[in-house]
Amino acid sequence: MTIRHLKSMALVGSFIVGLAAAFFAGEATARQPHMQAALADLQAARFQLDVATPNKGGHRVEALRLTDAAIVEVKAGIEHAEVW
Repeated sequence: MTIRHLKSMALVGSFIVGLAAAFFAGEATARQPHMQAALADLQAARFQLDVATPNKGGHRVEALRLTDAAIVEVKAGIEHAEVW
């Protein structure tokens, strides 16, 4: 086996390893179990805030606003990761 042949094999091997790493990184990013769980928890919190009694000195309303904003951000993060 020549040095040129060994270099070619090393280059091909490196390329295959790089492709496999990119594939598995993409799969892990696309699933995003923690972001999906956070989204579900925020949506559950949003529901609880919505059905809570309204007399909270404006704090319930502010919590609803912030929860809605967090839901939007988590969804944007999920979509962003799926693009990359």
